[in-house]
Amino acid sequence: MPKQKTNSGAKKRFKVTGSGKIKRGKAFKRHLLGSKTKKRKEELSKSGVVHKSDEFRVKMMLGMA
Repeated sequence: MPKQKTNSGAKKRFKVTGSGKIKRGKAFKRHLLGSKTKKRKEELSKSGVVHKSDEFRVKMMLGMA
């Protein structure tokens, strides 16, 4: 049986932490930044964690589950 392929888009977007959580970048920081506050843009620059309900799906794409 052939090996399961890792989703190429997912491996560029997600990283796994030491504790097994999945880190992700936040959306809405590409354009129209003039109307957003400095604080909001700083928060969007930081990484977030994938929600528990989406974790299994992302792990499947990364070939972990």
